[in-house]
Amino acid sequence: MRAVVQRVSRASVSVAERVVGEIEGPGLLVLVGVTHEDGPEKARRLAAKLWGLRILHDEKSCSDLGAPLLVVSQFTLYGDARKGRRPSWTAAAPGDVAEPLVDAVVRELRDLGAKVETGEFGADMRVALVNDGPITLVVDV
Repeated sequence: MRAVVQRVSRASVSVAERVVGEIEGPGLLVLVGVTHEDGPEKARRLAAKLWGLRILHDEKSCSDLGAPLLVVSQFTLYGDARKGRRPSWTAAAPGDVAEPLVDAVVRELRDLGAKVETGEFGADMRVALVNDGPITLVVDV
């Protein structure tokens, strides 16, 4: 699994002009991609990493501050643009594999005590954020 993690002061995701998930910071916007060999154990590891990642102010984590997370599925994180001008998406897991694993990350985070908002899997989403820092990390588990 791969996540792009951004420290934000606020973030939201909308579908068809309707806000479906929104956080007020400090917090993390997390774009999550799934590849073919990922499974529940990687979802658990990613959730634990996100909850404990010390990138908020004063090297605090979401677990330290009770800070919220906005988790958005993002199959394009496994896009490959090394050849030509059109990315290949073959490394991205299909929706029927990816959706339960993104849901598992959210469930694991909530089980750890996190306040988690989400987008809608497979929807045409609009993500808005105020990046704080800016701090952006790529996390692979």
